[in-house]
Amino acid sequence: GALGLRDLRVSLGTGGLGVPHHQVLKGTPSSLACGKPQQLNRVVGGEDSTDSEWPWIVSIQKNGTHHCAGSLLTSRWVITAAHCFKEYVHNLNKPSLFSVLLGAWQLGNPGSRSQKVGVAWVQPHPVYSWKEGARADIALVRLEHSIQFSERVLPICLPDASIHLPPNTHCWISGWGSIQDGVPLPHPQTLQKLKVPIIDSEVCSHLYWRGAGQGPITEDMLCAGYLEGERDACLGDSGGPLMCQVDGAWLLAGIISWGEGCAERNRPGVYISLSAHRSWVEKIVAFVYINVNDFYSYFVCFFPCLGTLESKGPEGVKVGGWMLA
Repeated sequence: GALGLRDLRVSLGTGGLGVPHHQVLKGTPSSLACGKPQQLNRVVGGEDSTDSEWPWIVSIQKNGTHHCAGSLLTSRWVITAAHCFKEYVHNLNKPSLFSVLLGAWQLGNPGSRSQKVGVAWVQPHPVYSWKEGARADIALVRLEHSIQFSERVLPICLPDASIHLPPNTHCWISGWGSIQDGVPLPHPQTLQKLKVPIIDSEVCSHLYWRGAGQGPITEDMLCAGYLEGERDACLGDSGGPLMCQVDGAWLLAGIISWGEGCAERNRPGVYISLSAHRSWVEKIVAFVYINVNDFYSYFVCFFPCLGTLESKGPEGVKVGGWMLA
């Protein structure tokens, strides 16, 4: 059958995740850390998350309605799946239809502490072909203005080159997508979460094999989920994070990209690997946080010393902005 793109609505598991509590982010920049929720307390087969459990997850909205998920990288940049913008590929420099909702737990009741920001432009990966299941299904979304970090709004870390996720590593996905094919997340649309194991890439390639030269699992893809089905990302979850906890911090291991159907047997979810595309992200986004130590050092060293930094916009345009912009 045709590849079913997953606009994932993920429901992650409940319970404490062993993430330490930290001070509220109202102090000096050095009190911040990527990938560390300030407090803890579905997807197909998933469950409700707790409020502020995943403070980097955002809802990318089209005309005010949830369209895809994404992850906050800095106060000015969100990362998501490029296929979310397939129908708007000729208007990515003026994407007025789109906005980003940050700090929401329930889309039906986002609360006064959530933040909604317009989209300045969208930067898809230059090699993405706009075909379903294609490699490099990744896009950076530039917000119209910098947002304020809080316990509800924090960036996730990117993995550095040393990070290796062997098969059966347990990670998490999260989103507001459908709970099964054709069944949207019911009101109040509480963020869902699901624990998923990493699947060996050779096993996944075999499952999706279509004949010589037609293996759809490329070198920049990760597979995760359950071969028996029943639990998976689904429509509306696309662009959301595959998150793995390493040394006490959450890393963005992958981006929800595609799969066949939702939670079907022997059809695990396919994710775009951030390790494979980290250098491209770093070229576009100034001072993205690779790990917690980098996060601290950038703030402690660069923030007091550097006034305005420049980050590259579309068509080579340079946009002035603070270090996190």
